[in-house]
Amino acid sequence: MKLELYSYWRSSSSWRVRIALALKGLDYTYHAVPLLEAAHLTDAHLNRNPMGQIPVLTVDGTPVSQSMAILDLLEHLAPTPSLLPDAPLKRAQAIALAETVNAGIQPAQNLALLVEIEALAGAAARKAWGRKWIDKGLAAFEASLAATAGEFCVGDAVSWADICLIPQLYNARRFGCDLSGLPRVLAVESRCAALPAFVAAHPDQQPDAPGQA
Repeated sequence: MKLELYSYWRSSSSWRVRIALALKGLDYTYHAVPLLEAAHLTDAHLNRNPMGQIPVLTVDGTPVSQSMAILDLLEHLAPTPSLLPDAPLKRAQAIALAETVNAGIQPAQNLALLVEIEALAGAAARKAWGRKWIDKGLAAFEASLAATAGEFCVGDAVSWADICLIPQLYNARRFGCDLSGLPRVLAVESRCAALPAFVAAHPDQQPDAPGQA
């Protein structure tokens, strides 16, 4: 099985997939898609994903887009270790937390949207908009962890919830969010930061990160 990941070093959605690939011990070829150079809008990339987004994972040449669909695919391609709990309720909780980030936070601070906001209202409005929705979403995530957290977001094993949370915290700091009121979230982040898979997937470790060339 040949896996190829079309990614951008600082893309939070791509980062999720990199974490999952690392946790599952899957080898893949990394292809950088420089968003700031509009590489995602080239014909070559649009053939992989007509939405012009990343990540895209190709499996023996067949492209799959959208990070959550890719995470689901990886669960089937490499069932061990599982990144979702076996118990139906716990599984649903992990997916719900992941979607709090994927559907509730990330779209509001997506690069394409922020560019449009800056064009309409200026750079300050761009940052304030992103910070508002990140703050709101992470506060909800923190509250949800009161019922689900163990060592990680749902119990004592890494799940999709952790995989989505960690990249979002990176973005939160880029937007100047105050994370001091999120003790459960920060405790999970600290534990994830100690795991080799999370270290390997970090933006600074990617071949297209500044200073890596």
